[in-house]
Amino acid sequence: MADVVQVEQRPDRVTTGPVVPDLVRPAGRRKVRQRSRPLSLALRALVPLALLGLWWLATDAGWVRKQVLVSPWRVAETFDSMFRTDDLAHHLGVSLTRSGIGLLIGAAAGLVLGAVAGLSRLGEELLDSSLQMLRTVPFLAVVPLFIIWLGIGETPKIVLIALATVFPVYLNTSSGVRNVDRRVVEAAQSYGLSRLRVTREVVLPLALPQIFTGLRYSMGVSVLALIAAEQINANAGIGYLLNQAESYGQINILLACVIIYCVLGLLGDVVVRFLEHVAMPWRGGVAAR
Repeated sequence: MADVVQVEQRPDRVTTGPVVPDLVRPAGRRKVRQRSRPLSLALRALVPLALLGLWWLATDAGWVRKQVLVSPWRVAETFDSMFRTDDLAHHLGVSLTRSGIGLLIGAAAGLVLGAVAGLSRLGEELLDSSLQMLRTVPFLAVVPLFIIWLGIGETPKIVLIALATVFPVYLNTSSGVRNVDRRVVEAAQSYGLSRLRVTREVVLPLALPQIFTGLRYSMGVSVLALIAAEQINANAGIGYLLNQAESYGQINILLACVIIYCVLGLLGDVVVRFLEHVAMPWRGGVAAR
């Protein structure tokens, strides 16, 4: 039996064609409320300031023994003393030089290797399996080998940092290049662009978000590798001060060195964010926050 469709009769409207249901009006675009710059900075500083206050309260109230944790004021005095007597600026410059050169070498190598593996199937077959095996080797495990091969000078320290930072950039670059929409590449090729121009003007710009993600991660890894690198017979650098403080049980200098490493990691992240903003100014309004 044919289905019976009941149609509501409306005497005030005459229908001469097929009945079309009323279309649903699309919802308007949700407005994103932008926070002011001072408010955003205040929110970013909220948790660190809260931790600092908790640290101060715990040491001032005697909840923690001084042999375990000294007060923030004592650490501030230590910074002043280190600048005046231990030549902290010199040690900081040595560490930054080691970390910067190693990061530059590692990031450049990771970018090239990731682009080759992402753009070429042959490159992926030749490189990816070997690099994945090397990636699983802890960089601390190769420190004795580097000492035997390269000695105890600056070279093994820089090579260790470069080795630790190459893999995050490689993984993110190769993944970003592979995930570029194939239709965009074909559209660019249909306009007569050569393979080199397509790579330079289409593929790499679209892969920049992931490339910068790898670079940000490598910044943090470079600080970790710097600590390990400065265990190799270092006579200058933050790691040298850290080792000296550990030998003499100077908890205030240990905390000062840890804070320096934290600040270095934060500054590295700020630098990468600035480079990301310069290279990709359109990214600021992509995500709703």
